[in-house]
Amino acid sequence: MNIIRSKEFTADRAWGALDIANMGGVTTRLHWTDKPYEWHVNDGEEVFAVLDGTVDMHYRSEGVEKVAELQTGDVFFAGVGCEHVAHPRGAARILVVEKEGSV
Repeated sequence: MNIIRSKEFTADRAWGALDIANMGGVTTRLHWTDKPYEWHVNDGEEVFAVLDGTVDMHYRSEGVEKVAELQTGDVFFAGVGCEHVAHPRGAARILVVEKEGSV
């Protein structure tokens, strides 16, 4: 059993992570960041839940870039082939559930 106080988690670099669980090849990680990630497409599906802060999620749909503002408690689901990049507004804590080894 483990209790994680996500609002207290920080990392020494942007997108630093705390590995929480690996369940049959699906990882759950808590990330801290204050900088954008990079455009990418995951190897599978991804669940991206904002636990603290605000994140602008840029994604491409049919070649058109769109932006969704994600507040604390919001969840973004990136299906297979969804190109996306997260841009936090200041510091943010994010729970990511995805296939082990995914980008």
